[in-house]
Amino acid sequence: MSEPQDETASLDEIRQLLPELPGPDMEAGTTALQRQSQLTKPVGALGRLEELAVWLATWQGRGRPSMERPRVAVFAGNHGITAHGISAYPAGVTEQMVQNFINGGGAVNQLAGGLGADLRVYEMALDQPTGDFTQGPAMNEEDCALAISYGMMSVEEGFDVMAMGEMGIGNTTSAAALCCALFGGEPQAWVGHGTGVDEAGLARKAEVVAAGLEANKAALGDPFEVLRCLGGLELAAIAGAILACRMGRIPVVLDGFACTAAAAVLHAADARALDHCVVGHLSREPGHARLLEALGKTALLNLDMRLGEASGATLAIQLLQSAADCHNGMATFEEAGVSGPVSE
Repeated sequence: MSEPQDETASLDEIRQLLPELPGPDMEAGTTALQRQSQLTKPVGALGRLEELAVWLATWQGRGRPSMERPRVAVFAGNHGITAHGISAYPAGVTEQMVQNFINGGGAVNQLAGGLGADLRVYEMALDQPTGDFTQGPAMNEEDCALAISYGMMSVEEGFDVMAMGEMGIGNTTSAAALCCALFGGEPQAWVGHGTGVDEAGLARKAEVVAAGLEANKAALGDPFEVLRCLGGLELAAIAGAILACRMGRIPVVLDGFACTAAAAVLHAADARALDHCVVGHLSREPGHARLLEALGKTALLNLDMRLGEASGATLAIQLLQSAADCHNGMATFEEAGVSGPVSE
């Protein structure tokens, strides 16, 4: 799938969307909370499942949340920094894995299939990797804005939730650079083993991140400039898809480190921009825990995963489905003829 051709695309247009983002539907949230208090269980007995049901209702704008139509979106892009040996796999694996997804052979295919989720894979100009950000910006403004716009156009109406992930050799290094630029700290604190690099590879990743920050230091005062200079086409597309989901009242489940780093650009631009998002799982990448702390979010699952490709986010959809099922299907105390809590 090719990118749209729109010569007028600019990052200023994206920035202008942030103040227009719709907020939570408090009426729907209140309705969901009232129902929660009447269900046949002690208040809070279902823990986070209760919170998730109300969160879904609030952002879907429905008193009773629906999880009948989940979508999984995987965005794929290539990175020029792979020339520095920062991955255990060659850059060509990105395109090969996209074909694997198309053929149904990826982990995400199995997870999405088991849920009955609609899986889409979006190729972001795989034959045109981003620039080597140790030498200057990874993308020019038009390419970055087009990628964000492409991600926005991937979002269709009618879906109850969208799980997002990525495929792109080299993108954990790009994610580490994004986080380091947005939240500070040393490169060593943000890089991880990614596809399985050894200690020498880990050191190279930190060096590449440091070089990228130095090469682009004059342009890093704005979150979208950080994305342009240090990000990737697939990461920009994820940011765009998150924005479009917010505008369409579709809750979002974020995947691991690289996906959450893409989302973090929006958080840095507007602290409320990710209120409609939950994080599906805590990645083994050490930077992910640090990033979630910066975002004030707690992952739904911690299964020691680091695959990417929306695998953890897809798995977490099951929790949202269970939360909605309990919220909608349980009887109230009155319906079941069960005595409620004793009033004090």
